[in-house]
Amino acid sequence: MRITISKENYVKAIAEAEAEGELVIAATLARWLDVSAPAVTMATRRLRRDGLIEVARNGRISLTIAGREIAERLIRRHYLIERMLTEIFGMEWYKVHDEAEQMEHAVSADFEAKLAEKLGDDKTCPHGFALGLESKEDRLQRGLVALHELAPGRQAAVVSVFERDRGLLEYLDGLGIKPGALVEMVARNVDQTITLKHNGRHVPLGRGAAEKVWVSALPLLQSELQLDEQQQPVSPAPL
Repeated sequence: MRITISKENYVKAIAEAEAEGELVIAATLARWLDVSAPAVTMATRRLRRDGLIEVARNGRISLTIAGREIAERLIRRHYLIERMLTEIFGMEWYKVHDEAEQMEHAVSADFEAKLAEKLGDDKTCPHGFALGLESKEDRLQRGLVALHELAPGRQAAVVSVFERDRGLLEYLDGLGIKPGALVEMVARNVDQTITLKHNGRHVPLGRGAAEKVWVSALPLLQSELQLDEQQQPVSPAPL
C-alpha cells in the first residue's frame, strides 16, 4: 500500500475532526480539507480499500487501527515542526501551522528522531497543545473552559487556540490574545459577543472566535471570596 500525501491529509483530518467533537462524514472532510464532494468520495473509496477507514451505514467515517497509526505519526511530526519553527527559527506563532502542514509530509523518520531529541516532547506547541490530540472532554476534565463560558468578572490565562484558522490566529494575535495571555471577562453581551479586558483595554470578541479559545480560570482573590460569601443567602436561625 502506497501512502500518499492525500491519504495522510485525510486520515489526519478525520482524527482532528473527531477530537473537536464533530461527526465525521463526507461533508465534514470536504469542509476541513476544502475539497469537493466528488473528491471526498474518491478518496474515501481508496482509503476504505486500503483498510485505513471504515464507513458506517449512516455515513460516519472512522479510522481503523492502521489509519490511526498514520494519523498519530503525522500529528507528532506536525507538533515537532511547529516547535522547531518557533523555538529555533523564531517564526510567528500564527504562521507555523500552515508551514508545518506542508513540511510534515517530507520529514523522514531520522529527522523526526533528531527533532524529538533536540526539542523533547514535554512542552506545548505554539498554539498551546501538548503532543497528541486532546478532545473537548479532555480539556474540560483538566479544568479548562471555552473563553465565551468564562464568568463575568473572572480572570483567566489563555491555554490554547484552535490552529486551523489562519485568519483567526492573526486577528487574535493583533488583540494580544494568545497562549499565556491574561484576560478578564467583562461582559457577555446580548448580541452573542463578549467584552474582555486585556492589558488595561477592553477587547470585543465574537462568540465564534471565543469558542475556539480555551482558558484556565485563575483562583478568586480572597476579597472576591469574601464578597461572594457575603452575597450568599443567610439561613434563618433555628427557633
